[in-house]
Amino acid sequence: MSILSCTVYVRFSLVLNSKKSPHLNTSHLFFFLTVCFSAFRWVKFEEKVEEGGERWSKPHVSTLSLHSLFELRTCLQTGTVLLDLEGYSLPQIVEEGMISPDLREKISFVLLRKHRHQTKKPIHRSLLKNKFMKKIPRDAEASNVLVGEVDFLNKPFVAFVRLAQATTLGGLTEVPVPTRFLFILLGPQGKAKSYNEIGRAIATLMSPHFIDVAYKARDREDLIAGIDEFLDEVIVLPPGEWDPKIRIEPPKKVPSADKRLEFYHPPQQWGGGGLAEDEEMPVQHELGEELAFTGRFCGGLYLDIKRKLPWLPSDFYEGFHIQSISAVLFIYLGCITNAITFGGLLGDATDNYQGVMESFLGTALAGSVFCLFSGQPLIILTSLDDPLRLWIGIHSCLQCFVLVATDASYIIKYMTRFTEEGFSSLISFIFISDAIKKMVGAFKYYPINTDFKPDYVTTYKCECLAPDPSDGCNDLQWFSSNLNVTALDWSQLSKKECLKYGGSLVGKSCKYVPDLALMSFILFFGTYSMTVSLKKFKFSRYFPTKLRKLISDFSIFMSIMTFVGLDMLMGLKTPKLIVPTEFKPTRPDRGWLVMPFGKNPWWMYLASFVPALLVTILIFMDQQISAVIVNRKENKLKKGCGYHLDLFWVGVLMATCSFMGLPWYVAATVISIAHIDSLKMESESSAPGEQPQFLGVREQRVTGILVFVLTGVSIFLAPVLKFIPMPVLYGVFLYMGVASLSGIQFWDRIKLYMMPSKHQPDFSYLRHVPLRRVHLFTLIQITCLAVLWILKSTFLAIIFPVMILGLMVVRKMLDMVFSQHDLAWLDDLLPEKEKKKKDDAKKKGKEKEKKKAKPDDSEEEVRNSGFCCPL
Repeated sequence: MSILSCTVYVRFSLVLNSKKSPHLNTSHLFFFLTVCFSAFRWVKFEEKVEEGGERWSKPHVSTLSLHSLFELRTCLQTGTVLLDLEGYSLPQIVEEGMISPDLREKISFVLLRKHRHQTKKPIHRSLLKNKFMKKIPRDAEASNVLVGEVDFLNKPFVAFVRLAQATTLGGLTEVPVPTRFLFILLGPQGKAKSYNEIGRAIATLMSPHFIDVAYKARDREDLIAGIDEFLDEVIVLPPGEWDPKIRIEPPKKVPSADKRLEFYHPPQQWGGGGLAEDEEMPVQHELGEELAFTGRFCGGLYLDIKRKLPWLPSDFYEGFHIQSISAVLFIYLGCITNAITFGGLLGDATDNYQGVMESFLGTALAGSVFCLFSGQPLIILTSLDDPLRLWIGIHSCLQCFVLVATDASYIIKYMTRFTEEGFSSLISFIFISDAIKKMVGAFKYYPINTDFKPDYVTTYKCECLAPDPSDGCNDLQWFSSNLNVTALDWSQLSKKECLKYGGSLVGKSCKYVPDLALMSFILFFGTYSMTVSLKKFKFSRYFPTKLRKLISDFSIFMSIMTFVGLDMLMGLKTPKLIVPTEFKPTRPDRGWLVMPFGKNPWWMYLASFVPALLVTILIFMDQQISAVIVNRKENKLKKGCGYHLDLFWVGVLMATCSFMGLPWYVAATVISIAHIDSLKMESESSAPGEQPQFLGVREQRVTGILVFVLTGVSIFLAPVLKFIPMPVLYGVFLYMGVASLSGIQFWDRIKLYMMPSKHQPDFSYLRHVPLRRVHLFTLIQITCLAVLWILKSTFLAIIFPVMILGLMVVRKMLDMVFSQHDLAWLDDLLPEKEKKKKDDAKKKGKEKEKKKAKPDDSEEEVRNSGFCCPL
């Protein structure tokens, strides 16, 4: 066969990270392969051009024949390996001595032929390039794999080249990315499929599994060792039990190399038992230096200020983002609904000494000051629903200062997931319960007409009758002197006019009102359902990524506006949001300042210390548990915590609000979780098939400050806010309560009671803890939650703060019921177990070092009929 009749020409190209650092970022990769009119490429997962050559397939995990991996290993053992070659064009590289003189001209002709790419039309190619380049990070590098069969070779020619500097090699790659690596395989005819599989094998190796080795290799032996290490992590799928045509979906999160290695070398932990591939050691409750006991007066407060002060400028300029707008609108509506709801309850409890206006003013004042000066501005404050008085507030303020000065927040270390999830679940259920109770109340205010009988529809009428002169009504004399009653056509008057002029309504339908209960339910459940759907829209298959994310961020606002519009369109008199329109105290006979000394006897000022102690316990537990939940490790906060600083400002605001006759304010767990959720950030550039990675939370003070400033000026926004139906806001409350339950292990374990074993999710703790022990642990938590609910709902609510503290005691007692192994998977270990954890970590490290020496695998022991799937 002549040179021109080369039957197969394969081109792979792979984009790698260009950093020279030994710690390479291997998450951004790109491959491109062409076999005549078919093509493959890898950004991180494999893509194939479907039949017809116009559509790229969905990204999928590459599956390789095990035989091709051993053939690739042989190719690198016997072929040419050139590392750090100086070359700035493909012809120069070919001429640099990697080809023997007798074959140089023929091989050069094949390699230097014009490269055809999958996209043919220039306009479409341009659009494709622009879109595809967004998936590739800046400063990326390429690796090209050139594979083919020719008629002038008797044995395969193989070369692996690493260039000293990344170089753009003309049209070799589909997109303008400089090349760092070349792999060339040309061989005699008859083995095109085998060459193709070897090419796919090296392309897959040059994904995250092999890049580090390829960059650092000093000689051929290093490359061979890298392939051997890759083979150690390969899983073989037996033939006949799996269809190789099936494309495996990419995982939601690619496991790290350490987790993959644990599958083969499982560490011993908690007295025995290995871990499966995705079963790393359970993430334990870790609280950093923020809660270290300093032993100095106000030592923790000083460290909090020192820690947070450098971040102060970024706390403001990082808040100027479109995502902040959606967060402000969402949290603002939640705060004003909260202020109105609890303001009404406070009005009933305090004889209007504290009402809706005081709730608005207190929320604005306390929230703004807290967000401006606190250690964790992502926490949202809400009022306490108690008839508190000035001296109780002063004593509580002083007690909070004592806790801050003595680093008492240190005891937060003993609040494990058991306590956190119990408390946060209670608050979530309260939100859900209150939203449903408010909605059910609409059916009492606007009852459905169950006496309506369609067969007697003609009898349902309402007539207006003129007033009877014999009644001797004073109103009739007034109407007679100011209006010609006899001139009115009473049968044509409306209900409102009939009653206005002294007439009476007679008929079965006179008491009819539209079905406001049903309309309210539509607004309530519609807002909740639409919010849930739009929040998940960022995972949809429709529309570009940025548009999906924008819709998800503004899901609450879009839902509210949709159902406000529906309510206005229907024109029914559903209950609306009522906002004060004048800046004055709810009770007209009081001012904005409360005098500390009045009619109460002097001993009352001292005796208030006792109820103040209960209030302090409640505030401490509520504030610090909410802070622990917000500061969880999984939220990836980078600016540190400020437990002591937060508690200090809560104490200051307690005294301030007490003197002004305003409610007290403390962290709102559910709204704070919603605030965190609305500010989560994800990676914008991700490889095809790769899920956007959670980067952290937009930590700033702007959203909180704007929320509370808007709350304060809401009295001026009353003309607009009056159009918002209360059922819509109840739907927002329901969403916040339900959304705050997501990700709570306690809630997941409750759902296990209703699932048959075969349908239960593959939770890691179910692999290590017997199901009956899981159910027992959950039952104890449910019992504690029920006790807290009963205490809060009865006259025993006065001891509710102490019972929250009692959760920590219950958790300590669980050490006598459950083993440390079970608690490690179901909960967090208490601080005294930290030494044991460190000892286990040391043992784990020693075992890894011992098992670094890997036994050599024999090629003959593996059948080439299997398929392997790289981890």
